[in-house]
Amino acid sequence: MGARVIIVSNRVAVPDSPRTPLAGGMAVAVKAALKNRKGMWFGWSGKVSDEPVETSQAVEVNKVTYVLIDLSKSDIQEYYNGLANSVLWPTLHYRVDLQEYSRADASGYMRVNRMFADRLGALLNEDDVVWVHDYHLMLLGRELRSRGHRNRIGFFLHTPCAPPDILQTLPQHKEILGGLTYYDLVGFQTENDRENFAHYLTTIGAAQVRGGVFEIGSRKVRLGAFPVSIESKAYMRLARNAGRSALVALVRESLGGSRLVLGVDRLDYSKGIPDRVKAFERLLENNPEWRGRVTLLQITPKSRSDVKQYGEIESEVTGLIGKVNGQFGDAAWTPIRYVNRSYSRTVLAGLYRAADVAMVTPLRDGMNLVAKEYLAAQDPEDPGVLVLSEFAGAAKELDRALIVNPHETDAVAAALKRALEMPLAERRERHAPMVAHLLENDIRKWAEDYLAALVEGAPARNLLAGIRALFGVSSDQAPFAIR
Repeated sequence: MGARVIIVSNRVAVPDSPRTPLAGGMAVAVKAALKNRKGMWFGWSGKVSDEPVETSQAVEVNKVTYVLIDLSKSDIQEYYNGLANSVLWPTLHYRVDLQEYSRADASGYMRVNRMFADRLGALLNEDDVVWVHDYHLMLLGRELRSRGHRNRIGFFLHTPCAPPDILQTLPQHKEILGGLTYYDLVGFQTENDRENFAHYLTTIGAAQVRGGVFEIGSRKVRLGAFPVSIESKAYMRLARNAGRSALVALVRESLGGSRLVLGVDRLDYSKGIPDRVKAFERLLENNPEWRGRVTLLQITPKSRSDVKQYGEIESEVTGLIGKVNGQFGDAAWTPIRYVNRSYSRTVLAGLYRAADVAMVTPLRDGMNLVAKEYLAAQDPEDPGVLVLSEFAGAAKELDRALIVNPHETDAVAAALKRALEMPLAERRERHAPMVAHLLENDIRKWAEDYLAALVEGAPARNLLAGIRALFGVSSDQAPFAIR
């Protein structure tokens, strides 16, 4: 049968048809990992039932099997809204002050990880390679091991990873975060994230035996940095076509000649949206000549509405935007347009291409693919300017952007002014090397690097041969580099 790659994540996105464009970063990553071979994507269907559901359902599209499980209301409240998004998410994003831990939520998190292991374990073949994604499923590796599965099992953390003194504030941190030591390979977005977790492992008794390999008890775990990326060439083509769409033309027309500054973020306290609005306000305060000549379009779909902190950030953002529009706007010009809805990947690509400046200024972010998508979407002959937070993982790669500290309102406002006034030659000079980097380090290379690292050293050498065949890598090529 040959080794399959089994992708596991909290949520599974099943395309409506083989031709449906992929909606988000995780779907694009799965496509890259499973390209040209049979594989499986396993996880939550997005449906919530009144009672626990014992069965799963399978759908096949483009030779990929999607195995879906439903979650109960208590699962969502305890595992998802509870420990995952009210405790792990803020902790990993350095926001200990927002932790809302309860034993019931921790119990629900462990219960759902056990349930995933039961359902997935029944479907595994001995030579399957399992790749688990993100903070919702930190314990899945341990649960699979306890059921006797000896497959190569890897984990990738899409969020940042805070340093040990923050991670140790998590109640039961040794059981939850320490559960990652049951994986063969744990991947992070940046070297800093990897180093933070390496230091954490030493605080709980692990010893570094070589390179990125740590030993704790009878287990060995390898740590690596694998910066996630985008489908660079495909996104560039998409943006070229989308830039001519009717909606983008309407947006341009509605601006009446104003320059367009774009922000695209999920409504989350980690994204720094209030700080961004304050910086835009400072731009208008300090530079009256830009009043009536620049518009900030902030696209912010709501998420996790059942978590208290998200309602609070929504109130703060709407209040700040109302203040700016009331102070500076007039009948012919609205300084900030605020949209609480999602747009298709195609529409967003067109808006990226139309924007003179993108403000990607999170307070803390694992990678932030908006930054990479914006750069890929630009017309290389007349590119826009990326203003990027130094606390986004993408800043480690996209160092020709205007790098800012999002907490420094005056500095961000100054960077925004510089971006709006930057001459064409400098815009081209900054844009070209970053796009070259994205073309060389795209989503397929990310998946290739990670999977090759996961199977390296496995007893069954056919796993490595299978991964090489998957990506067209010859046997004499170096399969990966642990960075």
